[in-house]
Amino acid sequence: MMFNKKNILVLILLFVATASHAGSSVWEQSYQLAAAGKYEQAAEVIEPVADSGNEYALLRYAYLMYLMGENGDSISYYRKAIEKNPDSIDAKLGITLPLIAQKRWRQVKSYSLQVLRLSRWNYTAHVRLMVAEEGLRKWDALAEHAAQVAKAYPTDGTVLVYLARARAWQGDVSAAKAAYRKVLVRLPAHVEAKNYLKNN
Repeated sequence: MMFNKKNILVLILLFVATASHAGSSVWEQSYQLAAAGKYEQAAEVIEPVADSGNEYALLRYAYLMYLMGENGDSISYYRKAIEKNPDSIDAKLGITLPLIAQKRWRQVKSYSLQVLRLSRWNYTAHVRLMVAEEGLRKWDALAEHAAQVAKAYPTDGTVLVYLARARAWQGDVSAAKAAYRKVLVRLPAHVEAKNYLKNN
């Protein structure tokens, strides 16, 4: 074959299309494996991309490690993602998951607060901070925090659950019951709320 300009251009376009398809099939394969619950294989497919420093691959690999229960590896890869992009809300929220699994409440609190400095009313960060406050048994802080967030998210039942738990641990049964009643308006099948109201 003669390699004139036209043939070279065709070869270049073919190479780009093939490379693009190959990259896309790696992600597609990883997503399909994860959907089937095969997290280890899903992670193996994208591990080389993560190790190359690709930010999204770092985040995805870290999350798959978390799903596998490999919390140490998950934290390590989330930290790499944070080093690559210190403003990443995704990475800072992501790292709270394996930290929660390890009950490292102070670090969960720290990363949640970092997100809230970037995004004041980030719902997920507020909930993860409440998880940390509950884990640290900071009932006064949890009660005040949950009450504030409930004002910002008045339709949300989860925040009210944390408020009710804090009031219960503070010994304020009346306030706990009032909060659990509000939970049942939003989440009528909530077992915890039903049990508390039945027994108190």
